[in-house]
Amino acid sequence: MASFDSVNTGTNDSLVDYVPFQFAEIRKHLSVPLLCDALDTSGYGSQSPRLPIGPVTVKSGMLFGCAKTMLWADMAHIDPKPYKLELAAIDSCQPNDVIVCAAGGSMRSGIWGELLSIVAQHRGCAGVIVDGAVRDVAKMTELEFCVYARGACPYDSKNRQRVIDFDVTIELDGVQVHPGDLIAADVDGIVVIPKAIARSVIEAAWDKVHAENKVRDAVRAGVSGTDAFQRFGVL
Repeated sequence: MASFDSVNTGTNDSLVDYVPFQFAEIRKHLSVPLLCDALDTSGYGSQSPRLPIGPVTVKSGMLFGCAKTMLWADMAHIDPKPYKLELAAIDSCQPNDVIVCAAGGSMRSGIWGELLSIVAQHRGCAGVIVDGAVRDVAKMTELEFCVYARGACPYDSKNRQRVIDFDVTIELDGVQVHPGDLIAADVDGIVVIPKAIARSVIEAAWDKVHAENKVRDAVRAGVSGTDAFQRFGVL
């Protein structure tokens, strides 16, 4: 399991007002399904992109942080300024950011790899979610850098794909991701939490995980599933 907080020694002051718990505690105790349930209760039932994006470098744990967005496009000509915008985006990362690469599912090249991971990790970035392909999987796994993607492709992105903008609103399967939104990923999927409701959603998910613990204890003590649900109201 990757240590998501191993390099996050700084703080992102902009997160203080809408993240009610320490990031390490959120990653340890919450999950994407719990956050989806809390969003459902808040009237936000379409915040999880249904895309074949999964963990590439980790097997367990939850990636969680503040969305740092990058918009990618395919290309077939010589790039006069290769890597310019992607490096600018990564160099502006803050601790606990999660880079989100909207590449439309393109597998044309591996747009994320070992060296980008090293730069991002040094900035305190928690991980990356790529709607496309990555490369250098073994090296990134050794770094314990959390990477989610559709799969792998050995080709370099140069002259194949490039960043055309960053810190802009992007979409994953129709779900908008705004810079500063919270985003989480685990083996169950991805969920986007709009910044405006982030505090209440995280608090609701926190309450539910503790209620679920009470259900587990009750069932293990002999209470039926029906009675446990009637008593605690969670399932």
